[in-house]
Amino acid sequence: MAGNRISNDFSDLACLINQAVLNPHINKEALNQHCDAARHFGFGGLCTSLSSLKAARDRLGPSNKTKLIAVIAFPFGAIPRSIKQLEAEWAIENGAEELDVVPSFWDLNNDKVGLFADELADLCSLELPVRVILDINNLPKQVLQNAIEASIDAGVSGIQTGNGFGRAVTPQDIQMLSKIIRNRCSIKAAGGLHSLPQAIELIEAGAKSLGTSKGAEIMKAFRAKKQ
Repeated sequence: MAGNRISNDFSDLACLINQAVLNPHINKEALNQHCDAARHFGFGGLCTSLSSLKAARDRLGPSNKTKLIAVIAFPFGAIPRSIKQLEAEWAIENGAEELDVVPSFWDLNNDKVGLFADELADLCSLELPVRVILDINNLPKQVLQNAIEASIDAGVSGIQTGNGFGRAVTPQDIQMLSKIIRNRCSIKAAGGLHSLPQAIELIEAGAKSLGTSKGAEIMKAFRAKKQ
């Protein structure tokens, strides 16, 4: 891919990156480094767990270009609805500006799409942007379509491809989702996204944000490509 095309089409690459800081073994020093890098590059978001949320809010400082995103019921969504709601409320109280939510796959896979949607609608009522993390690798196409329609009806602002477990997200995944979503909400590509060429391919396929633990590395490669 030509360097000029990268320069012209992806000058705002940093604002599409959601830096993932989800390693349960991370220490505060490493968390601070990720927060500092997010501010330095101007990432669109930094996504972390509830255990790291307060420390990330303190390090990022007041609300700025880099939004603080909390994952809810991560990674599998397998907790009761009431607890998921409490997690979301706690996250908001402690500085979260967006929520990435793993929904109830139990309800979805047991033909309880109404309950699946109701849970998301309750979270959307908290008046922060809610992105639903769908495990597209493991959902049959019709079930995935049902999940997307229910999620959009519930009021989510975006669909995320997965929780990072399993194979890497591909441009074909994004193209498939785009056909179902039809511009009704955004698409976040996440899972195995480690390089600049991957990032560019996913953006070209229709991804509006990129979930990756390698944000700084991608931006360094991008800047080197522009020189």
